[in-house]
Parts: sequence; C-alpha cells; structure tokens
Amino acid sequence: MTLTTDHPSIPPRRIGVLLINLGTPDDATPRAVRRYLGEFLSDRRVVEIPGLIWQPILRGIILNTRPKKSAHAYAQVWRDDGSPLAAITEAQATALAGAFGPDVIVDWAMRYGRPAIADRLAALKAQGCERILLAPLYPQYCAATTATANDKAFVALAGMRWQPAVRTLPPYHDDPAYIGALKDMIEAELAALDFSPQALVASFHGMPQRTLELGDPYHCHCAKTARLLSDALGRELMLAFQSRFGRAKWLEPATDATLAALPGKGVTRVAIVAPGFAADCLETLEELAIRGRQTFLDAGGTDFAYLPCLNDSAIGIAMLKSILSRELAGWNAPA
Repeated sequence: MTLTTDHPSIPPRRIGVLLINLGTPDDATPRAVRRYLGEFLSDRRVVEIPGLIWQPILRGIILNTRPKKSAHAYAQVWRDDGSPLAAITEAQATALAGAFGPDVIVDWAMRYGRPAIADRLAALKAQGCERILLAPLYPQYCAATTATANDKAFVALAGMRWQPAVRTLPPYHDDPAYIGALKDMIEAELAALDFSPQALVASFHGMPQRTLELGDPYHCHCAKTARLLSDALGRELMLAFQSRFGRAKWLEPATDATLAALPGKGVTRVAIVAPGFAADCLETLEELAIRGRQTFLDAGGTDFAYLPCLNDSAIGIAMLKSILSRELAGWNAPA
C-alpha cells in the first residue's frame, strides 16, 4: 500500500495581534449609516432592552429618523481616506507592524461594519497565526465595548475547526504607560495653544446609569483615569460624560451641560480631552470639537480647544507597543 503525503500545506507558526475598535459606516450617507446603526443598536450588549420591545422601536422609528442626522454629522468629519476612526486604527496597525518581531502580524478590525472581526481572524489564521492577541482599544472596561468585541471574536472562533490560542487585552485605564502618554500628549497640546485654559475637561463616552448599578466597572475606571491623570498633570480635571441617547438616566455630569455652565461660573477659556478614546472619531471630532465648542461659545465662553486623542502619534504608538508587548510575553515575542 502506498501512503500519500498530499495535504494542505501548514504555514509557518506566527503570532497575531488584532486591534479592535467600535466601528463606522462605510461612507457618510444615510443608507450606510442606517446599515451601521442597525447592527450597532441591535447588539444586546449595547441596548439591554428585550428585543420584542426594542426592535419595533429601532426599525420603526430610530432607523427611519436618525440616519439622516448622523450622516450629516459624519460628513463634517469624513476624511479623504474615509472614516477617521477606521483610518486612524489602520494607521495604528501599520505603525506597529514589525514592532514585536518578524513572526508577529498586526491587523485591525471593527466590531460593527468593516473590516469585520471574523474576516480578520480568518486572515490571521490563514497566515499561520496559532496564537492571537485580541486587543479591544478601550482603556476603560465596559460590557458594551470590550465585552462585545470579545464576544464577536469568540463567535468566529466557535466556527473554526482548528482554533488559535487566544488572549485578550485587559483594560488599561490605570496603566502607567497609558497615563504617561496622555500626560505627555496633553502637555504638548496645551503648550501649543494661544491661550491658557482656566479649566480642563476630561470627557468620556457616557453609559446608562443602570450599567453602574448592575456592576459594570466603567464609571469607576473613568474616574480613576481622571484622578491619575489629574495627579500626573498637577492640575484638576473636570470629569464628564458625553453621547447621551434615549430617555434613560445616564452617567453624570453630562459634558454638554458642563460646558454650558462654565461661562456662568466665570470660566471662559476651556480645553477638553477625551481620554477614553484610542482614536479620534465622530464622538470626539463632531460632538466635542464642533458641537461642544458651539455650546461653550453660545454660553459666553471666549476660548475653546479640543485636544486630540493619542491616535497614531509617536507617543500613542509607543504606549500601545508597551502594553501589547506585555500581553505577548511568553509567546516568544520580544518585549
């Protein structure tokens, strides 16, 4: 009997790192935004309302009214290379290429929209990645961000016959590398301003108050980031939460209300930073830098500055390399 050796070739063993961020529509049109919001707002991690109640509201009201308004907002921040969030996340992955050795492949994906997590995991596996670090780029843990990104990856893994070994990036809200990077970026941006802010606001994405009551550590993580950053900068930060949606009570104080109230308290010069975002996106570039500015000026403010996220800056990439190297330790990836 003759034994054959015909079988699919097995690629060299490699390690994968998958950067994951929230997501974005494919373009700034109501149709694309409707498709994106349909996926995003159907996630039970995001909207914790029974589907029989929520889906008629989503399909019958929200997806027929919100996409046009959101598309207009996206159009104000859209870049020549597409969505800011997608373009910056891709740039982060590109900047990290080769940072962990020749056998470590860095890729990126979006929880909602494209490139899809399942597609990029399959691509990493096809390139021989037998070990993959899932890296949701959320410094503060939240079930509606970190957990749902991991959920989506685990669903993809469930369909694989030959699964890679997997690790997940833990929250890094109090990591010295993260706090230090924020400090250095903020100090550089403040030094470049033509005015001296009387107040520095740290705005985090909001979540319903109910999530805190159910045990989600997000609020505590945001508060600790703000406290550590305030200590590092040697100046007080005002903690606030943005992006309220619906009628439920959300985490407070609200960013828009905070900005509107400051001039009445004699604070007419302000700078705002968004430490919970790894990359600038609609919520920072449109909601804070455009609408937040207008809210502050309309209330009597005179000077306003939005300080950018770490993005793919040298400071930001060095921070990502530091925390990712730590999680890759023991997988034969150099620190």
